[in-house]
Amino acid sequence: MRSVITVLLCLCFVFLPACQGDDTAGTRETLTESYSSGIREHPKLVEIESDAIRKILENAHEQTKLTTGYTQDYYSISYPNGDIPIETGACTDVIIRAFRNAGVDLQKQVHEDMAGNFGSYPKKWGMTKTDTNIDHRRVPNLKTYFERRGTARPVTTDTNDYEPGDVVSWDLDGNGMTHIGIVSNLWNDRTKRYLIIHNIGRGTRAEDRLFEWKVTGHFRFF
Repeated sequence: MRSVITVLLCLCFVFLPACQGDDTAGTRETLTESYSSGIREHPKLVEIESDAIRKILENAHEQTKLTTGYTQDYYSISYPNGDIPIETGACTDVIIRAFRNAGVDLQKQVHEDMAGNFGSYPKKWGMTKTDTNIDHRRVPNLKTYFERRGTARPVTTDTNDYEPGDVVSWDLDGNGMTHIGIVSNLWNDRTKRYLIIHNIGRGTRAEDRLFEWKVTGHFRFF
């Protein structure tokens, strides 16, 4: 019975049913630990002139130290600038927190866009009106908002097309299980890829998983 309830909750919130218990990526990556494992901060960060992107990356890295858990739970939060406890969250919360550090409150932005264009957003949850507690914490809604903002970039399999600060979404299993993360400035010299900062069930981590799943969205907000 418990497993049935869990599945229903996953489908309801469309966060990441496969996140919990995901043990395929090894130990937690922090900036300090990364250097000792052949992963380094890419010098290309020096070329980033956008203060917003720097703030996004700084906050995303900070989350790897603070957010050690994962939850799909529904929370009643304040509006605007509402957040759930920093020690936990879902994949979407990584994006929300990082963008807020750069001055963009996705809770407010998504709500306002949905309120004026409700018909343009997915109808996966039987919603008849907006909900500032949860709308921005759903991957399909974030994807729709980014697309409507004109931030979509081509989805390719070329590592060079993905830059630090970009947002990437995935389909995990071909059946609609969704995920989202941020391209970091940590570079894997072995695979020639940037690490992704995300939360797939064991807290926020920096991991080399850009092409592990089917990429469904690539966004460059700044």
